Amino acid sequence: MTHTESAVTEEFLHFVWEQRLFRSEGLKTISGDHLEILEPGTLNGDSGPDFFNARVRINGTLWAGNIEIHRMSSDWYRHRHQDDPCYDNIILHVVHRCDQQVLRSDGQEIPTLVLPVPAHVLDGFSELMRSRLRIPCQDKIRDTDVFMLKIGFNRLMVERLQEKTGEINNMLEQNRHDWKEAFYQVLARSFGLKVNAVPFELLAKAMPEPILGKHRDNLRQTEALLFGQSGLLHLELLGDDYFLNLRSEYEFLSKKYHLQPLSGHLWKFMRTRPVNFPTIRIAQFAALIHKNGSLFSLLDDQMTLAGLKERFHVCASPYWNNHYRFSQVSGNSCKHLGEKAVESLIINCLAPFLFVYGEQTGKQALKDKALEWLDQIAPEENAVVREWEETGVKATSAFETQALLQLRNRYCEQKRCLHCHIGTRLIKNG
Repeated sequence: MTHTESAVTEEFLHFVWEQRLFRSEGLKTISGDHLEILEPGTLNGDSGPDFFNARVRINGTLWAGNIEIHRMSSDWYRHRHQDDPCYDNIILHVVHRCDQQVLRSDGQEIPTLVLPVPAHVLDGFSELMRSRLRIPCQDKIRDTDVFMLKIGFNRLMVERLQEKTGEINNMLEQNRHDWKEAFYQVLARSFGLKVNAVPFELLAKAMPEPILGKHRDNLRQTEALLFGQSGLLHLELLGDDYFLNLRSEYEFLSKKYHLQPLSGHLWKFMRTRPVNFPTIRIAQFAALIHKNGSLFSLLDDQMTLAGLKERFHVCASPYWNNHYRFSQVSGNSCKHLGEKAVESLIINCLAPFLFVYGEQTGKQALKDKALEWLDQIAPEENAVVREWEETGVKATSAFETQALLQLRNRYCEQKRCLHCHIGTRLIKNG
């Protein structure tokens, strides 16, 4: 068997059949009967025959029913279809190679077609499957019309946002479908970046937003509650005045609200830039709450991107101007949330959450707003985006970089070229 032949899969044969890429004139079954394909049927994504409601004409007689497709005709028996009544109404067995006669349970032969796959289609598919590049079509994509490439971005972007549904649904269930608390916890997790995502989420769960809301007008108390619940105030016995003042404030508030802190050892400082130390991120999170009150108010279909960014324009309290950790003096600089940090929060947290919220509440305006924000943000800079740039595909917005991430991660890396609008086009053209 050649490398080209070995690339043939049932999924590939489904694609050729569904797209009618084969030569349809002069078709005959293996028994020599004249065959005309009127309707290939509808692909079945569940168990049972591969295509429903097909229509074919055999020797002038019209047949309506289901189609089953295999690489080898003997797969019929290998898959035990002869024992399944669901396959009794198969009107045509489509195969790549016929190595065995196939009979119905009543002993009658099932009409079988050896699918005449065009050589250029098979070669195009085989070449993509053999490719060892992370983007299998990398060598060919430069010749693809950019418009045809980007026409599939909407579907990819929606697909990427919908993948967040499971994560958000889990958070909703944990919070008894309280959207406000769920969003607060998802946003907190994003604030922790990858290295401290879990501790930040645990902090939000240990420090309910309604309690913070009662003290949001007092930044020092907001900081005391967050730092106290983080456990970072309990890692040292002594510190400077700011540290001791926070701990004193927290001791009073923790007794008032019966709070139990996390272990401060959960937080990671190693291999993290000082500006992203958990102490700085918690101080910025406190400043965000102090400025905005209910964080859920950020999710508004009337909110412009500029207005949203302004709501995130916060600095950690003045103490942190010359500190990255408690009681350790450093160079002076305002620890504000930078433009890229804010855009990252919008891309990875706010836009996905707003989209899912709009989808589950039936509010299309919220979904549209999420996509609008992404379309207005400058393209992200990361290794995947650079990979695409090397192929000649240059994104113009975060909307497009997110679509390219989805394409690379969910299609290219998994060799799902038959489900990709670019891959299918290349396969058809050979």
